[in-house]
Amino acid sequence: MIYDYIALDVETTGLNPARDKILEIGAARVQNQKVCGTYETLIDTGVPIPVRIQELTGITEAMQRTGKKTETAIREFVDFCGELPVLGHNVQFDFSFLKQTAVNEGLPFEKEALDTLKIARKVLPDIPSRSLPAMCAYYQVNPGKSHRALDDALAAHEILGKLWQEFGERSPEAFTLRRLSYSAKKQSPITNSQKGYLNDLLKYHRIETDIRVEDMTKSEASRMIDQIILQYGRIMR
Repeated sequence: MIYDYIALDVETTGLNPARDKILEIGAARVQNQKVCGTYETLIDTGVPIPVRIQELTGITEAMQRTGKKTETAIREFVDFCGELPVLGHNVQFDFSFLKQTAVNEGLPFEKEALDTLKIARKVLPDIPSRSLPAMCAYYQVNPGKSHRALDDALAAHEILGKLWQEFGERSPEAFTLRRLSYSAKKQSPITNSQKGYLNDLLKYHRIETDIRVEDMTKSEASRMIDQIILQYGRIMR
C-alpha cells in the first residue's frame, strides 16, 4: 500500500484535453495516510463555461472570473505535487488535462498513480456502479460537494482507505502504482496576425463573444476563424 501521495481532481470545460480547459484544480497531500495539506483554485479560462458544466459543478461565470490564470495555477500545482505519486478516481482523465497544461507551460509532469476506479473494478466487479458518487454511497463516505475538485479528491482518498481495509490483504496487486502516460504536444499561443484578423472578423460581422481572444491558442484561433468564415463569409473590402 502507498501511504504518501497527492489525491487530485480537476473540473474542466469539456472532455478533450487538447481542446478544452481546466476550470478548477483540487489536491490533497497525504502522508502516512493522513491529509497534511491541500491545494485548491478556480482558473479563469478565458472561455465561456458550457451550461451543462455550470449545472454539473455549480461553477458560474462570475466564480470563474475570480480564478487564477492557467499558467499560475499549473505552476503552483506542480510545485505542490513535488515528486509524490498521485491518486484519483479515473485519474487518467485528470492527468491528461494536467499534463497538457503543464506541457503548454514548459513544465515536466510525469507521474505514477493509484486509481480508485480501476481498483474498484477489480475488487468489486458485481456492484452496479463504480462512479465516485456511487462509491461514496457504497462506503458511506461524505462526498462533500460532488463535482468540485477538492471534495472529489478528498473523497477518492477516503475511498482508497476503505478499499485497502477490505481488500488489501486479499488483492494487494490491485494497489500497485502504475505509470501514467499521455502524449501532449505544446500548444502555441495565438499569433499577432491571427489576433488582428480574428478581431477584424468579429468587428466586421458584428459578432459578440465572451472568449478572450488574447488567451487563445494558435489552433483555437484557426478553428474560430474558419468557423466564422464558413458561417458569415470573409471580410469584403
